[in-house]
Amino acid sequence: MAAVRTSKVDLHVNGHNAYAVVAQPDDDQQHPGVVLIQEWWGIEQHVLDLANKLAEEGFVVAVPDLYHGKVATEPNDAMRMMMLLQKNVDVAVREIIGALDTIKQLPNVQPKKLGLIGFCMGGLLAYTVASRYADLGAVAAFYGAGYDPTPDDVAKVNAPVLAIYGKRDDSIPPKQIQKIEQMYKAAGKDITVKVYDAGHAFLNPNHGMGNKAAADDAWPRAVAFLKEHLR
Repeated sequence: MAAVRTSKVDLHVNGHNAYAVVAQPDDDQQHPGVVLIQEWWGIEQHVLDLANKLAEEGFVVAVPDLYHGKVATEPNDAMRMMMLLQKNVDVAVREIIGALDTIKQLPNVQPKKLGLIGFCMGGLLAYTVASRYADLGAVAAFYGAGYDPTPDDVAKVNAPVLAIYGKRDDSIPPKQIQKIEQMYKAAGKDITVKVYDAGHAFLNPNHGMGNKAAADDAWPRAVAFLKEHLR
């Protein structure tokens, strides 16, 4: 595995509080860029671990802190913080796009078509940003609850999508997963849907319905998907 270096960069959007944590291979080579979007907990260690894993795989990864330093430790706090964010989703979207623009400008990021990966709340935001940002080469959305796109939303997504769900996830009914897949395919979009025998947030061993078998398949699948499309 490659050595990884981390840093913190300001995102010049929404005033002076927006920033992202950047993890990247500690070398002088060029690498594809990816923005990783947090779960509703905030930038907890699990999110940073995923960013470091992607960096070890050869990606430059930016993680915008949508809670600006706050991290929830129990579900009620997480729900409250997510609901505050959802009152003005455009603020979060601007920060995610700011992170995409920031890594796109880095001289060691190539190609300039970027990847987007999100989990839980971040999965929903990944879909949202995918319909608003042109320079995406791949989108991986893990258990993005609440995503109910219009045909116009789908029409604006031009990057290949990997959509990952758990069939035991009560927050995303199977009919909704089928609806999303059918809408994308009817619009001629490139979407791959994978449903595991697992619950919500199955990749998170601490906060969620951790499922090692599903996680051991889904994570390498997402990494391979990003590598395939970001080259």
